[in-house]
Amino acid sequence: MSRIAVLSDVHGNAVALEAVRRAVTAAAPDAVLVAGDLVMNGPDPAATVDAVRELEAAGALVVQGNTDIAVADFDYAAAFPWFSDGAPDAFRRAAEWAHDALDDGQLEWLRRLPAERRLWLDDTLVLLTHASPGSQTAGFDPALDASVVLERVSGTDARVICCGHTHLPEVRDFGWKMIVNDGSAGYVFDGEPTASWAVVDIAGANVTAEIKRTSFDALTVANAISSRGLPGDVYRAATVRTGKPVR
Repeated sequence: MSRIAVLSDVHGNAVALEAVRRAVTAAAPDAVLVAGDLVMNGPDPAATVDAVRELEAAGALVVQGNTDIAVADFDYAAAFPWFSDGAPDAFRRAAEWAHDALDDGQLEWLRRLPAERRLWLDDTLVLLTHASPGSQTAGFDPALDASVVLERVSGTDARVICCGHTHLPEVRDFGWKMIVNDGSAGYVFDGEPTASWAVVDIAGANVTAEIKRTSFDALTVANAISSRGLPGDVYRAATVRTGKPVR
């Protein structure tokens, strides 16, 4: 049997990431996958990048999320295509702040990250992507029409699609395909103010997955965001504190 740990959407919450790293180590996975959106919104982008790079140096696969594009290169249309009139000022200011918090080496690493990675485990193909096969921005929202979900999962031969982006942890097993959305290891939206991540076990043709929750000091992180004083920080802090998207 092979075991995968999947995490994503840390969003600069180094406190939550450290808690998740300890939990992942205890789970003793054979592979660790990190599905992007690493630095924007939270109070500690640099420590987050350093921690993810340590995971990568130990063998983790890491891909780039849409907000990583915003932070690294200020390409807001690519990062947030749903804003027809351009990204709001609060988004731009948060991306610029995170950019300035990173040194040149950290930024270059962030922009070099691939959009997707693949690995074979027990003759099972696993795809790591931020949102969905072929996209860093079109995710698997729970309310998405079933026909659109089918179209998106059909964009890969992978049996297991590991992703994030929605900040809503869930596992969907269609028999021939499984979507493992780990949620968010730092900025979750499902109303439980903990970090979420996932474990996938592969034993031959049998694939199972489970969402894990790890506690962290959400109040300390929320206070750190509030004290920064950027536009939208009061809402970002409330999101971390409550585990619900506040806008």
